[in-house]
Amino acid sequence: MTITTSRYIHGDSTCGRGDTRFEPKPPPRIWQATESPFRGYQPLPTDGYARSSVNTAIVIDNGASLLRAGWSFDKAPRVSFPTIVARYRDRKINKTVSYVGFNAFADATTRGQIRNAFEPGSSVVGNWDVMEGLLDYTFASLGISGQDGGVGRPIVMTEPIANLGYSRKTMTELLFECYSAPSVAYGIDALFSYKFNKGRSGLIISSSHTGTHLIPVLDSKPIMSNVTRLNWGGYQGAEYLLKLIKLKYPNFQGKLTDYQAEEMAREHCYISQDFDREMNTFLDWSGLEERDHIVQYPFTEQVIVEKSEEELARIVERKREGGRRLQEQAAKMRLEKLIQKEQTLDYYKDLQQRLVNQTKKEIKRLLDDDEFRDEAQLEKTIQELEKSIRKARNKDVGGPDNPEEEVEPTFPLLEVPDESLDEAGIKEKRHQRLMKSGYEARVRAKVEKELEKARVADEERIDNERRENDLSNWLGERRAARQTLLQRIKERDRLKADLGNRKSLASQMRMKTLANLASDQPGKKRRRGGDDDNFGANDDDWGIYRTVAIGDQSDDEEEEDLGAGLKNVEAQLLKYDPSFNENNTLEAQNDWTQSLVHAFLRGPRPFDPESQQEAYQIHLNVERIRVPEVVFQPSIAGLDQAGIVDIAADITNHGLAKPADRERVLKNIFLTGGNTMFKGFEERLKTELRGVLPMEIPIDVQKASNPVLDAWRGAAQWAAGDESKGGFVTREEYLEKGPEYMKEHSLGNATSF
Repeated sequence: MTITTSRYIHGDSTCGRGDTRFEPKPPPRIWQATESPFRGYQPLPTDGYARSSVNTAIVIDNGASLLRAGWSFDKAPRVSFPTIVARYRDRKINKTVSYVGFNAFADATTRGQIRNAFEPGSSVVGNWDVMEGLLDYTFASLGISGQDGGVGRPIVMTEPIANLGYSRKTMTELLFECYSAPSVAYGIDALFSYKFNKGRSGLIISSSHTGTHLIPVLDSKPIMSNVTRLNWGGYQGAEYLLKLIKLKYPNFQGKLTDYQAEEMAREHCYISQDFDREMNTFLDWSGLEERDHIVQYPFTEQVIVEKSEEELARIVERKREGGRRLQEQAAKMRLEKLIQKEQTLDYYKDLQQRLVNQTKKEIKRLLDDDEFRDEAQLEKTIQELEKSIRKARNKDVGGPDNPEEEVEPTFPLLEVPDESLDEAGIKEKRHQRLMKSGYEARVRAKVEKELEKARVADEERIDNERRENDLSNWLGERRAARQTLLQRIKERDRLKADLGNRKSLASQMRMKTLANLASDQPGKKRRRGGDDDNFGANDDDWGIYRTVAIGDQSDDEEEEDLGAGLKNVEAQLLKYDPSFNENNTLEAQNDWTQSLVHAFLRGPRPFDPESQQEAYQIHLNVERIRVPEVVFQPSIAGLDQAGIVDIAADITNHGLAKPADRERVLKNIFLTGGNTMFKGFEERLKTELRGVLPMEIPIDVQKASNPVLDAWRGAAQWAAGDESKGGFVTREEYLEKGPEYMKEHSLGNATSF
């Protein structure tokens, strides 16, 4: 079935033995992968336009992740959606359709046409067609019909610090020319958030979707010349997490999306208070089941229908009946073959009787009719048939199968000179010579086997005596033998790895050997018949092929099974050495299910490669602290910048000349932005700052009441107050002074620092 329900599910617990990694563990908590955030039809809050007046401002927090909009009298934004648009030509209705925000995730077609208004990883608008679609949807969602040719209300919009002049100019043109806005004002989102939380002097650390900014503020006025940017935010963190997951699971079959990576970072990551120590111990088996978070992607598991006991009994009975039928058929076939062999034996014996008192010519004719060379072959065939029939009868009646001793054959023609034999006799003599060689080889092999058996038994007896008389020295020798075997196995594996590298010494020696095989004198042209090639005359010459195939090893090393020898030595140590246990064996040490790699990839529980559910799981462990750590240590993600602690220390120590200003700033370190919502962010920042700043300076870190929404709330509060009147650029000023004209205020960008 395909799992698409509940936020997390519980799996089966696993039990083990011995080590803590085998102890019974609680059922794993499994988080479901976030589906596409399509929300379907949402009623639009259109009542705000009726409540508004010509002085009520439309407040837009134009974030790179989400666009939030509402009226200046609202307590929270009325609409919030991603800054994306999917636009394509629908062939069914022959019209161009647009899906904005969450509606762009409606189906696969719309998801494939998604375009973002901002440049990837930045807060700069790069696609103005998409931006216009977002504004159209925003004003329509607020109930603005535009029947009079424009929105008819002032607009307050957030923008990033040090926004590009071209970007602001184009946005101003769009708002005045396309929407006929009566007036427009811009402000910095972090300063709006700080203003909403009643801040006057302090250090703002705004870590949002596309970057992190540190802004010192004195008496409600930002010191723009000391503002510092770190190119790391929620977007970069999600991208970094996605890269780590793809490196971790290169063959993962599920589809990983940027939105899912953002959700995983938001839900599972946290700030470590001691990153180096926790990183070193994160994959320890003790407590790993709590630290390892499992994200389950949709999968289709093969459904196995369970059978009742009656059905299982019927299946077993059918298998038994089928086995009995097969046995009966096999017995019938054996009986038929036995009868056939007996008939053949009777025929050959009758033929042997008929050969008696026959002439040589008649004997040859009778033998040729049955394809026999001579009477000796006929006699041999009769003996083989008798032996086969006797063996088959013993098998059928269940008697013992006693192999008969091989009768020493005779070879009479070997003593007869070739001059006394005709052509057929010489051929038979040659055949008997080959038969004699084979018989003698079998006898020698049998004798060598008996001698080897006796030698092994004698070595075992001597070894047992030594073990009984001097156990400590015997164990020392076994340990030394084990270390030697381990070293040889390591050398063998290293050599195999070197042969795979064409630049290694082993590979170069192999190629040199091949070149020497091709020609002993590569610079000299060989003449036909003029070069005596005696390769192979010496048996040692053939060892070169073994060297070419596997490297420079001796015959004894090649023939010896290192693995079997190591297992034998380890079995002896397990039996007689109390300090040597199963965990010390090479097999246990190489068991990847007990290794650090397994803990990293699959957590503290066994992995079943046949399970589709486990194949579609992602285990987040070290990534949970590695991804958010980048704002403190950018170098771990390859970012050549200082962390926020070093930046904050530099701003306070070198950017603020007066000690009183430095103390006022450090008394109120303000955190805002979605990327500061990781658990432990405040505590870690305060601890790190205490380590780089003087002890006598008090440090206080506080977070915005809502790091995500306070920027919009601050902009709405500012737009509804009297202090905003001097920050708006009216339509008349726009027509007179151009789109580049802007008015400075305490919460916006400045034309000069």
